[in-house]
Amino acid sequence: MDDFSHKPTLTGDKVVLRPFTEGDAETMAVILDDPETLRLTGSAGAPPFTPARLREWYGSRGAQPDRLDLGLVDRASGALVGELVLNDWDEPNRSCNFRVLVGPQGRDRGLGTEAIRLLLAYGFERLGLHRIHLGVYAFNPRALRVYERVGFVREGVERQALLHEGEWIDCVRMAVLEPEWARHRGHVRPYTP
Repeated sequence: MDDFSHKPTLTGDKVVLRPFTEGDAETMAVILDDPETLRLTGSAGAPPFTPARLREWYGSRGAQPDRLDLGLVDRASGALVGELVLNDWDEPNRSCNFRVLVGPQGRDRGLGTEAIRLLLAYGFERLGLHRIHLGVYAFNPRALRVYERVGFVREGVERQALLHEGEWIDCVRMAVLEPEWARHRGHVRPYTP
């Protein structure tokens, strides 16, 4: 693996993951302004991005050799409903951070689960990554279930990592390793007590 210069289009049954364009800024502005999106990403209270900054950001994603940002498109409607990102690339250790953001129009229909599986498959099978990791806030049990379902394993907790509306929220650290992915390919039954 040299870098993340190639920006693929990945197609599943329900979703398409595709490179961003500057024209996606307006749709992403609406998604990024959603109160639930802001809460779940720990961004509530942060100043909003300007339209010019969003155009610059999404217009420049294709030129980034050290990260992969892809738009999440609902195949049924053709609508852009979120984003998936591999970033914080640790080249010597073949490791990346992962994050996903699904806006209101894409929730509760399995789009995120399929999209995550597509991106993990690309990361492990095409990019040669060994480890993909993430952090998720403890007040997002829906995301925790999805991450476990696709093979992420809980590794620890960053205690009181986010101050949200006067309350301290933990951040759960999770990762999936290439040998694990090779065994289950993103189809794991989550533990239920």
